[in-house]
Amino acid sequence: MQPQSAEHLPGEPEPKLKIYFLPNLLTAGNLFCGFVALTKIVEADFERANYYDQITVALGFILLACIFDLFDGRVARMGGVDSPFGREFDSLADIISFGAAPAFLVHKVVLRDAFGGSHAEFGWFIASIYLICGAFRLARFNCLAAMPNALTGKEFLGFPIPSAAALVSSLTLLIVQLNKNDKTIPAWVEYFLVVVLLFLSAMMVSTVKYPSFKSLGMRSKSTFTKVLIFAIFLGFILLLREKILYYVLPAFFTLYLLYGFVRPRISHRMLREIEEEEEEESHPLGTDD
Repeated sequence: MQPQSAEHLPGEPEPKLKIYFLPNLLTAGNLFCGFVALTKIVEADFERANYYDQITVALGFILLACIFDLFDGRVARMGGVDSPFGREFDSLADIISFGAAPAFLVHKVVLRDAFGGSHAEFGWFIASIYLICGAFRLARFNCLAAMPNALTGKEFLGFPIPSAAALVSSLTLLIVQLNKNDKTIPAWVEYFLVVVLLFLSAMMVSTVKYPSFKSLGMRSKSTFTKVLIFAIFLGFILLLREKILYYVLPAFFTLYLLYGFVRPRISHRMLREIEEEEEEESHPLGTDD
């Protein structure tokens, strides 16, 4: 005879776990991209001619996982199908795509050479710091979301792990492309990426608040200035074309990282303009981190 749960009394209908198809399908796409990225990193061999191509494909899948992660929570909120299962599944996918894959990637491309020889253990130790901090951040997010008086989903506590992964991946992609084009890269660039990785690890577990921009959508209202800026930005992207991934992405996520420090010093009116806050509307904490 199995013990009965304290939440399920005899005669009451047994609670059913709610698993919604489309949001979790997108999360599964996120997890799939993380797995493929890890596979490509493992297959990449520096002695082979296609080494840089394999690493570039892995970086592409990490960035594609960011896109899946961006939409799974939005789809869940738009359909009103937020669920604890979706939140937990999303975090499990995130730790693979945005924790393990970027850590393993930076170790293979940068840390293994920067701390080669007798100090190889420093390389994998630094990579593990990023992974552990990412897991800690996701666990903290889920605990805060499960609290009775959970805050609204307009802010993230600490730098979001998808953004951290995107910044690390885009910087690594830039280094890989420069190496592929036989451009001379100073030795300090690799160590700079190590510093960035450690700084992002600390920022993920910090108390610096970042906007989630979850209120942005089809019904968001925009001023003429913001529409003009966005149009110029799109034109800038079309002008750069293939260089978009190499230069614009690192710059974009670096600005988002720095925005967390500048944000407390911006006036409330300007803050509302930038982040599209609607004081009369409150969104529950979403499933994506």
